[in-house]
Amino acid sequence: MTVTDVHTHHHHRRDAVINLAPGELPEPGFLYSSGVHPWDTLLPDDEIERRLEEVRRLSRLPEVVAIGEAGIDRLRGASMERQTGIFRRQADISEEAQKPMILHVVKAFPEIIRLKRELKPSQPWIVHGFRGKPELAAELLRAGFYISLGENFNQAAAAVIPPDRLFAETDESTLTIGEIAARLPHMPAATL
Repeated sequence: MTVTDVHTHHHHRRDAVINLAPGELPEPGFLYSSGVHPWDTLLPDDEIERRLEEVRRLSRLPEVVAIGEAGIDRLRGASMERQTGIFRRQADISEEAQKPMILHVVKAFPEIIRLKRELKPSQPWIVHGFRGKPELAAELLRAGFYISLGENFNQAAAAVIPPDRLFAETDESTLTIGEIAARLPHMPAATL
């Protein structure tokens, strides 16, 4: 399946993977991702369990093409241990559903690389909104990640990402996906 915009919070966009908010239901004719965001890991255990079950249920729907945003954020959310545990459960859902993961990672790249090496997922893991340096992009690529770039990104890092491992996204930007993709050194060729 070819998707132009791998991650957006703008509802009713075609050819985009729309991030479902908790409790939202997918509409026919659109594509979605569903996950427990690292910022929500501070919620009580019973709410986390409810959300994980919702992600599992939604992952079975054809409109839900990815799991996420899932990930680890050192600046916001619960402890690293709690975030990692919730992330692992979503990685399991991704594998069960045979759908890729959209990752939110903030200052936790060593941890997410270690988890990928440990879990050895068969499904792609896509780091969304990447703004890091070329060295980090190269390290992620060596570890098998895909990388998605939005409105703000490091041009030197973008240049090291091959088209078959690159996605573009609008996330919360007011720019169109065409405007963002036009700023990339080469058009993304990765498909979901």
